[in-house]
Amino acid sequence: MMARPAAVLFDCDGVLADSEALVSRMVAEDLTARGWPVTAEQCQGIFLGRAIPDMVPVIERQVGPLPAEWPAELSALIAARMRQDTPAMPGALAVVRALAEAGVPIACASNSGRDELAAKLEGLKLAALFGDRVFSYQDVPRPKPAPDMYLAAAAACGAAPRDCVVVEDSALGTRAGIAAGCRVMGFAHETPAALLEAEGATPFTRMEDLPRLLGIVA
Repeated sequence: MMARPAAVLFDCDGVLADSEALVSRMVAEDLTARGWPVTAEQCQGIFLGRAIPDMVPVIERQVGPLPAEWPAELSALIAARMRQDTPAMPGALAVVRALAEAGVPIACASNSGRDELAAKLEGLKLAALFGDRVFSYQDVPRPKPAPDMYLAAAAACGAAPRDCVVVEDSALGTRAGIAAGCRVMGFAHETPAALLEAEGATPFTRMEDLPRLLGIVA
């Protein structure tokens, strides 16, 4: 158990939304049609935690130049799918509600596009709890692993980064939280706990345990 944080800053995919496998399937289908036969599992391994603009050079090394509109079109497809149904990570919705009820400021910071992230939070019925404390890669100068997004999220909560806890599930996102000067709790769901710990996170495996680990409930 650690000292109660001044704010908790959540990643979205793989932390709040159990969406990474679904999005990876959509990306795999698109890339396979473009001549890069790749599975959803391979996509998840290659692109976990990356913003769409950071995916582009990786893809173009395999298939050549992508249409200029590709990032916006992919983000729109994902947003449309998430508005239909955003699967929640087990235990995540109850955790967010528990923190809000305990009066702990919360924010969401994701390498998703702005519309895509809004669709996910609406699908999870969490948009009202986060309010305007929501940050996509389009809302800051640099996406993760740069610290910009978590610095903005901490400021929106009125808290110093050193007093905030970031909840992440990827090595890339953990680097962003550490670079911002936050403590990082690493949700070891897809990423091995040892890898998250090596990046500076404190790993945990059950989302339901988070309020206790943060010193918010007994």
